[in-house]
Amino acid sequence: MFEFLFKRSASKPSAPDPVVAEQAAASAQSASRRAEQVARAHAVAGDEAAAVEFIVSSEFADARLIAAEHVHALPLLEKVHQAMRNTDRRVAKLMQGRIDLIRHQAAETQRAQASIDTAQRLLNDDKLSPNQVAELDRQWQVIKATPELAAAFTAARAALAARLEAQVVLQRAVIDAVAAARALASNGQSAGELAQTLARLDAEHAQHAQSPERASLPKHLESDFIQAREQAQSALQALQQHQAVFDARQAALAEWQAQDAATLDAETLKRAWQSLPRLPESPLSDSLQQQFAVVLASAPAPVATAAATPVHAEAAPRKPRQELAPVSKEATEQFFKVLDAMEVALQDGLLHVASEHDKTLRDSKHGRLTPAQADRLAHVRGEFKRLADWARWGGNVSREELVKAGEELPAQELPMAELAKKVGSLRERWKSLDTLSGPAPKSLWERFDAACSLAYAPAAQHFKQLAEERHGNAAKAQELIAETAALAAEESTDWKHVASASQRLRQAWTRLGTIDRKEKKRLDTEFGAALDALSKPLDTQRQIETARREQLIVEVGLLKPSERNTVDMLKALQDKWQELAKALPLERRAEQALWQRFRAACDDIFAKRKETAHAADHERRDHLHARVALCAALETAVVPEGDDKARTAFIHHLLRDTRAAWNATGPVPRASEAKIEQRYQEAVAGVQAQADAIAERAGAAQANALRDKLRLTQALETALVEGDAGADAAAWVQRWSALPPLDTQYERSLQQRFAAAQAALGEGSAAYVQQLQANQERLRDEVLRLEIVAGVDSGAEFARDRLKMQVEVLQSSLKSGQKPLTQVSQLMQLCAIAATTDARTASRIETLLRRIGGHAK
Repeated sequence: MFEFLFKRSASKPSAPDPVVAEQAAASAQSASRRAEQVARAHAVAGDEAAAVEFIVSSEFADARLIAAEHVHALPLLEKVHQAMRNTDRRVAKLMQGRIDLIRHQAAETQRAQASIDTAQRLLNDDKLSPNQVAELDRQWQVIKATPELAAAFTAARAALAARLEAQVVLQRAVIDAVAAARALASNGQSAGELAQTLARLDAEHAQHAQSPERASLPKHLESDFIQAREQAQSALQALQQHQAVFDARQAALAEWQAQDAATLDAETLKRAWQSLPRLPESPLSDSLQQQFAVVLASAPAPVATAAATPVHAEAAPRKPRQELAPVSKEATEQFFKVLDAMEVALQDGLLHVASEHDKTLRDSKHGRLTPAQADRLAHVRGEFKRLADWARWGGNVSREELVKAGEELPAQELPMAELAKKVGSLRERWKSLDTLSGPAPKSLWERFDAACSLAYAPAAQHFKQLAEERHGNAAKAQELIAETAALAAEESTDWKHVASASQRLRQAWTRLGTIDRKEKKRLDTEFGAALDALSKPLDTQRQIETARREQLIVEVGLLKPSERNTVDMLKALQDKWQELAKALPLERRAEQALWQRFRAACDDIFAKRKETAHAADHERRDHLHARVALCAALETAVVPEGDDKARTAFIHHLLRDTRAAWNATGPVPRASEAKIEQRYQEAVAGVQAQADAIAERAGAAQANALRDKLRLTQALETALVEGDAGADAAAWVQRWSALPPLDTQYERSLQQRFAAAQAALGEGSAAYVQQLQANQERLRDEVLRLEIVAGVDSGAEFARDRLKMQVEVLQSSLKSGQKPLTQVSQLMQLCAIAATTDARTASRIETLLRRIGGHAK
């Protein structure tokens, strides 16, 4: 066993390494299995289950990849991906790609089917809008559907387009009908033509109402048509009334013209003419007025009498004289003061003031009036009656104008607020006319009230809708208050949810719309209280989060840009910032301000690092230039001629100084680091090669000199043993001196041995020869020991002794506390042994000298 462990034979050829042979056999077997499994992988094409089983059981990645190409079913893909996720990256990536593709196709098919279902639902919906179809088109544009689904969607989309076209045609027809109805009131048609046109529009409107797309019509079109139709009906009724008035006046004129002019009475004609309904100003009314003037002119003039009654007397006929109760003087004076005020009001045209004074006069008591005072009172009352008649006539004219203005309001299409203001103004003017001109005729009042009601109907509907919206907004506000109070009562710690809910509720409150003023203040107060209860913990938490962000900014400011781990720490702080921002976003303005500060601090760190990097790059370039100079110095170094030791020392000092200067330069640019290092190593290797060559030459010379001096010493000792050394010791010294000197360690050992042999040339040769012979066995043991240590073959004849010596060497090496000797030290000890040396032993010693002696330092 020890022979197997320590024998190193240099002369016999080494046997083949069994480990290498075993590896070669294993490689061949692995290649065979690989080829077999690749063939099996190709053979599973078309059988996905077999391919999956092969992939799971195969040990070769190439074979698994080939088999994976044949797997396409989703369950099998997922099974292979689960099995190969941590085993074979290529197969797992292929499976994941196919799984993603199948899922994407399934998602696209699902989205396409959902779009088709939406199209069908829209087809069945009564209220189809273009916005819904446009949204459907936008969804379909990003879908990649199969041809079958695309054909189904195209058919549904064509049906939707047909419905939209029908809606457009219907809306256009209704708009045209509204425009035609509005134009009827001013197109100058006769009553019969207007009635026929109205009947035609009513028939068309009935057809529009029966259309399948009637639900798509805007609501205002229906009300607009009804309003326009009512205006046209009013115009038709006005035409019919005017026609009736015209016919009545024309019939009266025809009757008067048929009578004898002598029998006509002008006053009677005037009263009859005035009692007839009045025609609006027009060429027809002017023509009738001219005919009446002719008839009136043909009537005989009234006979004037001296006792004609004054106008004011007719206007205010005297009452029968009655006995007046006695009144006080103050009442009489007050009566005449009121009469004076009534005269002043009549002169100023203040008929309503005069009317009040007249009522006061009729209710007051006064004494007997003189004839002059009675005439004055009658005159004032007559003037009041005359002005009242004129006011009544002017009021009726003004009322006609108000009625006409009220009937024209629907055609003006005024905004609702302005329309309500206009109607209110008309009614106020009507009331003022009642005060100034007396009550209006019932028929005229009914016409005015109907016109105002018709004109105000859209505004009333609008204001009713606004009132309903305000009521609905109040209900929504109450719901928001209840939701806010419920969230505040939950006391949630999900601050992000609380912040988003608070923001959502606040925005929803601002979008509520108008609310009745009497409820607005109360609702605002309740919502503010609920929102404060919800936001107060959130504000406290935001203050904490603000302090955390401030701390992050401070930590960024404390970072040192020059340190290596600064970037990692900065990234960690940025990640922490993002986590805080996601957990609870602050108010936008505060968040933006803190983020700007944090970003500025980070940018400052990066800017300083960039400056430091620029300075470091400049420094690295300087280091590179210094190292290039060192490489150039090594490459151009010239070793001076002279002693080998001096040359070796020169090279040693050159390499040492260059290495010290190299290490002192510091780092160089990373792109040039490998190149300059390689150049330096090549330069060092070149200089070291010179040193190795010098050392090799010196070692060879040293080994030769050691061999020659050892041979001379052995020759002297052999001569002493044989008794043939001669008496001349000077010759041996001369031969020793002629040989080159050795290193100190060898020179001292051999010098002592040679000196001992030289001293034995005299009288003590017998004792020295005895010593030489006694040391012969020791010399052989040391030679054998050194051969074992140096790994030199000892020969077959020394096999047994070598095995025994190997055991001793092993045991001595295992002893603790002993430092093993080097081969050079053992060689010096061997050379120092003075012993008789035979040819075989000398040959063995020279072999050791060649192996060890040339490496002595």
